[in-house]
Amino acid sequence: PFWTGEAPGRTVELSAEVSALRTGVDERLALPEEAVAWLMASGVSGASGVSGVSSVSRAAAEQIVAYIAEGKRVLGLVPTAERLIAERFFDEAGGMQLVIHSPLGSRINRAWGLALRKRFCVGFNFELQASATDEGINIALGPQHSFPVADVFGYVKSPTARDVLLQAVLQAPLFPTRWRWTASRSLALLRHAGGKRVPTPILRMRADDLLAAVFPAAAACQDNMPAGAAIEPPDHPLVFETVRDCLTEALDVEGFTALLGRIERHEIEVYGKDTLQPSVFSHQILNAMPYAFLDDAPLEERRARAVALRRALPENAQELGSLDPDVIVQEAAFAWPTVRDADEAHDALLSLGVLCEADIAEHAPDQALLHAWLDDLGADGRVQTLEAGGRTFWLATERADAVRAAYADPSAHPEPVEGGADLQGAIVELVRGRVESTGPFTVEELAGRLALEPAPVRQAVAQLEAEGIVLRGAFRPKMPGVPGMPGAAGEEFCDRRILARIHRSTIGRLRRAVEPVPAASLLRFLLEWQHATPGSRLAGDAGLVEVVEQLQGFEAAAAAWEGSLLASRLTDFHPSTLDALCFGGELAWGRLARRTGDPPSVGLSRNGPVSIALREDLPWLLDPPADDADGALTGVPAEVLDYLGAHGASFAPDIADGTRLLPSQVEDALWVLVAAGRVTADGFSALRGLVSGLTKKVARRSRFASRARARGTSGRAGSRWSLLRAAAPDPADGPPEDPIEARAAQLLRRYGVVTRELLTREPM
Repeated sequence: PFWTGEAPGRTVELSAEVSALRTGVDERLALPEEAVAWLMASGVSGASGVSGVSSVSRAAAEQIVAYIAEGKRVLGLVPTAERLIAERFFDEAGGMQLVIHSPLGSRINRAWGLALRKRFCVGFNFELQASATDEGINIALGPQHSFPVADVFGYVKSPTARDVLLQAVLQAPLFPTRWRWTASRSLALLRHAGGKRVPTPILRMRADDLLAAVFPAAAACQDNMPAGAAIEPPDHPLVFETVRDCLTEALDVEGFTALLGRIERHEIEVYGKDTLQPSVFSHQILNAMPYAFLDDAPLEERRARAVALRRALPENAQELGSLDPDVIVQEAAFAWPTVRDADEAHDALLSLGVLCEADIAEHAPDQALLHAWLDDLGADGRVQTLEAGGRTFWLATERADAVRAAYADPSAHPEPVEGGADLQGAIVELVRGRVESTGPFTVEELAGRLALEPAPVRQAVAQLEAEGIVLRGAFRPKMPGVPGMPGAAGEEFCDRRILARIHRSTIGRLRRAVEPVPAASLLRFLLEWQHATPGSRLAGDAGLVEVVEQLQGFEAAAAAWEGSLLASRLTDFHPSTLDALCFGGELAWGRLARRTGDPPSVGLSRNGPVSIALREDLPWLLDPPADDADGALTGVPAEVLDYLGAHGASFAPDIADGTRLLPSQVEDALWVLVAAGRVTADGFSALRGLVSGLTKKVARRSRFASRARARGTSGRAGSRWSLLRAAAPDPADGPPEDPIEARAAQLLRRYGVVTRELLTREPM
């Protein structure tokens, strides 16, 4: 028995779940928190009342709400099973993509996509690429396809849907696949011969031969088929079983027919919208996997791959689907013929048909010069004038008969006028020349500019639309009082090529708005932001504190702090100022970031990384030590660490006396503990001694040798060593500061503009 499964019923169930979820979120989008709470309470499956409620975490609920809200910003509506939306937009290749958002399941969408593909093939005589998923249908349109986007819902009618779908299935890759499956199940093809398995390519060839014998029309040459003739399946059990599998298992012809009937009875809302960039609802449809393709074009040749998709949801996409008004004006000006002499003025009249005073005032940089050229052309007999609607029009002599036919009185000339040009045909040609040289327009605007009645102009525009020359939509923002921007909502038209240029220029402007600056620009900004340029340096004790506050948490070589970092940012830096601030308890130094792994076995060197920070900020700057950090230290460093923990801040001689260690051992242990980020000194002089090399000098043998060794352990006799830790928080100061938020604020204060590359050197 052939496989039936539960896929059809489950598809309908999933469609109901998706529609109910989108509807529920859509109704609560005014209060996003309410939508998130509703999702978390009802679950995904529970949104449609289906048993088996699955809980939704807050992160998932917020992501679902953001996804639906962003899609609604672009489309204006949320597509559901009761509200279908057709979306059309340009791709990078200059073509257009049509996406029908119909969360009805893949079986109905595949049937609808195949039927639409067949209708487009018959109507425009072009094969189209198409794909269908559970969420919708994608059809790649060519330059020849121009129609109101909402009309796509009426291309397939319910009475003829089954016949159209049958003809589409017979020529789709679906039919040969199902034919091989049916032939194998019926044992019409032997899968084993002589005890060996028949190779798959041989099975394919034998299946094609069997199809040619049983159903010759399906394998016949299409060049020998009569134009518009339908293929009639023969009365054969294998063909009958294959067709039934295609229409009822792979597709849902009954559900598809019922859907079309509901659309025709207006039980389902349908909308159409032209967008600048695809909405997030169409991302999954455009990136469909090969099993969703309705034709045999490979993945690398799909036109849907030529669509540029945004990789993240923007914070504000209110105007994302709108064309840039400045770009519209710019491209409309580029489309207008350039006139630089009398000959080019004559060429412009040949393409435009007529030229009026309003055109001259709007597009001519020097109106007097253009009038002089027109007068010269009129004197030569190359240009004529025409009075219509109380205005004067200039026209080329070569097109005089056709242009005058457009302005002839239809009651006085019911038959074609002189030259064989009929009234409507002449208006079509006049409108054709005008739309190829202008931007978006309405019928009323074009009729007023040409001094014609709106009705024949509307007919001419409809004919050009059927020829694929113009597209219908809403392209300009509604801005009352702004020249060129209509104040009332109305249907607009635009030449397809000009509209494609407007789309490309708008997207290019959006990309340039977020184009990255060169690294040199960031470096110049950072130098001034961190007071490292001559005009931005600081001075005094307050300047030193401000520089340290900006750089705290950043680890640099111990030798670089005084010689490079601080000296380049202060005009009057002196080491004594840094010592005074350290001894006063305002500043502290040390390794603030804890290193994972085994503790260091050698002490800090002059190139070892350390940081300077405000002592009051140590609670969130210091990484918490690991639980076994003290146990990892052994030997002399562990003894010195235990002594400091028990006795507090101590001078180096006191540590040597208390631990009964040699001064050199104490000195080495202290620098090992500094490298491990466990201790610090109350003065910067100890670190300065390490950088200058004083701690490594061997004292001369004298009666004061012990005193010299004692000085060598700290660089200066006045430095005390203590554990590097933050003071206990005072409950009176309120709750402690969040370390993550404080560190993020510190990075912004340090760099102004934080990038991923800048963070590679940050221990935080």
